[in-house]
Amino acid sequence: MLELRKSKTLSYLILSASLLSSVAFAKQSVDTVPHNLSADQVYQGIKTNLESNLYSLPPRVQGHYAIRQYRMTGEDKYANGSLIDLLTIAEQQAFYNCNLDKPGFSRAESQKEVAKIKSGIRGDARKLAIAPYPEFMFYSDIILRYASRVDEFGFKGPCHDLMIKTLKNVDLAPALTDKKMIKAWAAQLINYVFWAKQMGVGDYYSAYKNAFIKAYPDSEDETLDKSQYKNKIYGMTHFIFADSGYYQRPVDAKKYQWILTYFEQNIDRILKDTTEDIITEVGIGFLITGNGNHPVVDKVKKHVIAAYNPQFKMIPSPKGEAILSSGEHRNVLAMMLLHWPETLHKGPYLNDISSTKRYLPKLVTPKSTASLTNAH
Repeated sequence: MLELRKSKTLSYLILSASLLSSVAFAKQSVDTVPHNLSADQVYQGIKTNLESNLYSLPPRVQGHYAIRQYRMTGEDKYANGSLIDLLTIAEQQAFYNCNLDKPGFSRAESQKEVAKIKSGIRGDARKLAIAPYPEFMFYSDIILRYASRVDEFGFKGPCHDLMIKTLKNVDLAPALTDKKMIKAWAAQLINYVFWAKQMGVGDYYSAYKNAFIKAYPDSEDETLDKSQYKNKIYGMTHFIFADSGYYQRPVDAKKYQWILTYFEQNIDRILKDTTEDIITEVGIGFLITGNGNHPVVDKVKKHVIAAYNPQFKMIPSPKGEAILSSGEHRNVLAMMLLHWPETLHKGPYLNDISSTKRYLPKLVTPKSTASLTNAH
């Protein structure tokens, strides 16, 4: 047994050293590496890399990957990674939801989240924008975020009724429609809009859409620097993604033709002035609206394939860093783009899957099958 422990420890140290050396090398390797790999080869390379190292990634990242892969494939093996996400969130919900009626709690917790925002041009802008709304981050980025995820898995979380009652009494509109907030958090805000609707605690869609278009009129595109242009495009992709329940169902192209037309007319600047994450999302926006044969999709695929680094089996960050924990989002998006399914899958509904049903946290309560069938 002692020898086995020593062996495991040694293996872990060797793996850690290997990963660290790869990261260090990747930070120095900012140039694109030319290759002639096909879309399928790039997909398989990223998948093999992520899934062979998935256990070493933070629970949140494991969950992010597993949820998206389940919705792409419907394979139950990805339900276990989603269960890790639920186990983590349920504990968080028990703390946050069940203290909602405690005086000063929401403001104190919100300010803790604001304090986590890193300093810098974007971070400072976000802190300045959110200052007039001292409780907003708590209700949106914590309460609504966790509630929507638990709901998508087919459950009600702890202190559910208190949470719903509290959110119905909170008006998120002033923060959601504030121009400074949109300029700092465009994609996040549209997420909150759809999560509020999903949970039945408010319909802010029309107000946010109007405020977004007013904050980012197409006629002023030339005045936007790269940072603001990225924020605009990122926000536009999330209109579509949030409406899909994050890849659970197709989206009506007519509803978002104003976005798809904009992407088509501005794809050259998008390819030049945004990042691989955002560029890939633009391509997926066409796929999820049934426009898989659109020329923009082909342009995006070629760009994403070229950005792949065969040495590290992933698409590095804009700084050239090949770090899985921070690059999973970019790379799972690339997998989705290059291997888009004919059918999307809802959930996973963890109470209906044998491999996860027996390990559910006691803090959550399954919703009825009927409510899941009729959801959305």
